[in-house]
Amino acid sequence: MILKNFFVHTRSVRFIKIGLVLSIILPLVSCSGDDDDDLVGNWVKLSDFNGVPRTSATGVAVGTLGYMGTGLDSNDDRLTDFWTYDADRDQWSQIADFPGAARTNAVSFAADDKLYVGTGFDGTVKVRLKDFYEYDPSSNAWTQIADLQSDNVNSPDVVGREGAVAFTLNDVGYVGCGTDGDGNILKDFYAYDPSTQAWAEKTAIGGSKRTDAVAFVISDEAYVATGINNGTYVSDFWKYNATDDSWTKLRSITDATDDDFDDDYDDIVRNNGVAFTSGGKGYVATGGKNSSGAVVWEYNPSTDLWVEKTGFEGSSRYNAVAFTINDMGYVTTGQNSSYYFDDIWRFDPNAEQDDDDNGN
Repeated sequence: MILKNFFVHTRSVRFIKIGLVLSIILPLVSCSGDDDDDLVGNWVKLSDFNGVPRTSATGVAVGTLGYMGTGLDSNDDRLTDFWTYDADRDQWSQIADFPGAARTNAVSFAADDKLYVGTGFDGTVKVRLKDFYEYDPSSNAWTQIADLQSDNVNSPDVVGREGAVAFTLNDVGYVGCGTDGDGNILKDFYAYDPSTQAWAEKTAIGGSKRTDAVAFVISDEAYVATGINNGTYVSDFWKYNATDDSWTKLRSITDATDDDFDDDYDDIVRNNGVAFTSGGKGYVATGGKNSSGAVVWEYNPSTDLWVEKTGFEGSSRYNAVAFTINDMGYVTTGQNSSYYFDDIWRFDPNAEQDDDDNGN
């Protein structure tokens, strides 16, 4: 905590009095300001990303490798480079460039041991996109697949979008929500099956439309939370089951009851955050309410309850990328105001916080 404009008179009596007051106040301030003392979880800073710092990139894990690419650099140039992260060696390697238009706020998912990337915002021609590409790690090659589309002949054309969410269930990729080129917030969902190379329209998420939300998967069910809808932060929380193509509403992620369990839930609500999984639980990190953030929350599907964890120990940020490798969460890139990041962090949700391994 910084004390601003603190004026001390030179006369010794006043100096002594002020010193005594400060000796009482400062320990109290120090104790109350360290909110993570009683929280569990540890962030470890790893080897910096080899490429240029960026924000609004996209990424996901395919097998035991993390993938990350596209986004916006500090010169406001949109990017097409793509990279893999080997967690065992803590090493980044560049792969073939993404072949589509340079973009921000795209989505990605993994299916059948391949990477799929699409949608996003083309800042050059100011278009929200719906094209998709498949990356095959075995050949280091990209192939364009069918655009995001519906198999329902009675449905209108599917609009391009940015700020969507994506997840994978049973080797099928799902994409939905986001915002279109007219600023409309969306709630529709579509699934891509690599075995048939076709998209199918699925049941739209219940409750609020949303953009810049997060999604994670636990035990063959997907969870979608956070985001914003026409200037309002979304607090409803949903679970998707692919077997019967249905959404189930879970407890709100805000202080919605008279019980104690959700008294601090308002801190979960945010947009432009990230999500990952570990140990059968989901984690929401970074992002915020019109600002960068560092607060981390853990979701337990067996109780439908959230617990706050140790806050993100890197610089607070939004528009980062997260993925899960070997049951551990990783967070990389993003921005804080005009500062763009190239660091990467691993989170162990069950370890005690250790400042000695965070690079500070």
